[in-house]
Amino acid sequence: MAVSRRGLLIGGGVVAIGTIGYLNAPAARPQRPRKAGAVDYAGADWVAAASANWRRANRPDDFAVDRVVIHVVQGSYQTALQVFQDPDHGAAAHYVVRKDGHLAQTVRELDVAFHAGNRKYNERSVGIEHEGFVDEASSFTDAMYASSARLTAAICARYRMAVDRTHIIGHAEVPGTDHTDPGPHWDWDRYLRLVGAAHTTP
Repeated sequence: MAVSRRGLLIGGGVVAIGTIGYLNAPAARPQRPRKAGAVDYAGADWVAAASANWRRANRPDDFAVDRVVIHVVQGSYQTALQVFQDPDHGAAAHYVVRKDGHLAQTVRELDVAFHAGNRKYNERSVGIEHEGFVDEASSFTDAMYASSARLTAAICARYRMAVDRTHIIGHAEVPGTDHTDPGPHWDWDRYLRLVGAAHTTP
């Protein structure tokens, strides 16, 4: 990932910062109670993104959540966390998944993370970044698939989303962006099977 005055590189494409870096604004309705350092998914580390890279919200009360967007960092797990903590970067996803399956949460699901390059999709989705590169099949390990699938299954259950390619999409499928992630080596059939299995397991 990289950032310049014109735009930022994240997940294999360049997006103008103005399309995702709109100002944080207080919500009109009362906010639900929040606890510092709390996570929405058990086992995830909390690594807070810079406040410039997301917008405070009260989802799903103010914005219905009906998508999970799958990203690839185009770099390492640590790189993703570092740039999400940089207020000049202009973007952050809700979660980052490491090759060994370890997870970090950087933005609460209540809030709108600037990850999709499309305001409406930011408001309606949870973004999950994955360590690695779109053109390297070795980036996507068994541990990563399994961990990410369990996370996505939990998100689908929480927001009553169907486990299908309408509700679980790649960044490349977000309208108005030129991103290519998760790329040709991401095994969608395998991933959906894993998400479905995790979603139906008590």
